[in-house]
Amino acid sequence: MRALFTHHPDYADLTPFQYSEGLAWLRQAGLLAGADRPVVHLRERDLEEGGAAAPFHVLWDPAVQEAHRDIGTKGEIAVLRLLHDCGASGVSHVAALSDAYGYDIAAVDTVSGEAAHIEVKTTTDPTRLVVHLSRHEFNVMCEDAQWIMVAVLIGADGRALNVATVSREWLGRTAPQDRHLSAGWESARFHVPAQALRSGIAGQRDSWLVPAEAAPHRPVWGWPAASVTWPAR
Repeated sequence: MRALFTHHPDYADLTPFQYSEGLAWLRQAGLLAGADRPVVHLRERDLEEGGAAAPFHVLWDPAVQEAHRDIGTKGEIAVLRLLHDCGASGVSHVAALSDAYGYDIAAVDTVSGEAAHIEVKTTTDPTRLVVHLSRHEFNVMCEDAQWIMVAVLIGADGRALNVATVSREWLGRTAPQDRHLSAGWESARFHVPAQALRSGIAGQRDSWLVPAEAAPHRPVWGWPAASVTWPAR
């Protein structure tokens, strides 16, 4: 690693000594966890009386990360079950193999014969639907006509309470725009409105992998899903 910082041109802006000093400061400030892994999502320092800086308050830890991962996995499993129950074929949990696909589940609609590449976003919040989309997932969406996003609300028992498809047209219109070749966004947070949701798992060309009547539905996220329709493509 030291040789990389010493010889690679991308790191020539600082000397190896400066990088070493920076690493020492990160350790001293408590910004690195075990094995020098970064601690993320930090609040600014609270100032104690007298102007002395208090330690950083860590809002993230491995247990929280593992809990979020567990919630995501439960959502993916719920979608896999729905697809099997509704007779979809070729169902594969590709996220269990690699994150490189840009989606979590592959399936085929047995009625239309069309493939579907499903990115699952899971939440436990019934009041609003907020999803995070990586740039890689967004790029796959733009290049893959079979890519769809499915939002899943998970209850305390791990069961799916609501399953809906997010409009990819809305995602495309709402996503950030790169304004310069030297800068680009890597992750974006979307607050999905009611008009961008459709109950069930809707494929392209109005095919249904999971019809609205077969999907779990609760009046959450501010909309009665059965009444929501998208304009004709």
